[in-house]
Amino acid sequence: MLTHAELKAKALADPEVMAEYERLNREEFAILDEILAARREAGLTQAQVAERMGTKAPAVARLEASLASGKHSPSIDTLRKYAHALGKRLEVHLVP
Repeated sequence: MLTHAELKAKALADPEVMAEYERLNREEFAILDEILAARREAGLTQAQVAERMGTKAPAVARLEASLASGKHSPSIDTLRKYAHALGKRLEVHLVP
């Protein structure tokens, strides 16, 4: 049985997998990392964030998972509610 690190290294040895991983890492993973770091910094569980957003914990879990998978892009409104639940505000910037 492979460890997570071994499996990741094996998968990333494939140039196509590596290219997709790097694309995701720059975009979705960066957003996910920021969101998870903000939630940890706020000391909140998914259930607590959900309560503050007026939703259920599975919805917050799906939001966080969707950013990891890249299969769904949450709306700006959803990200704004998430940020507000953490005592933060959402800013979106276009950069060259």
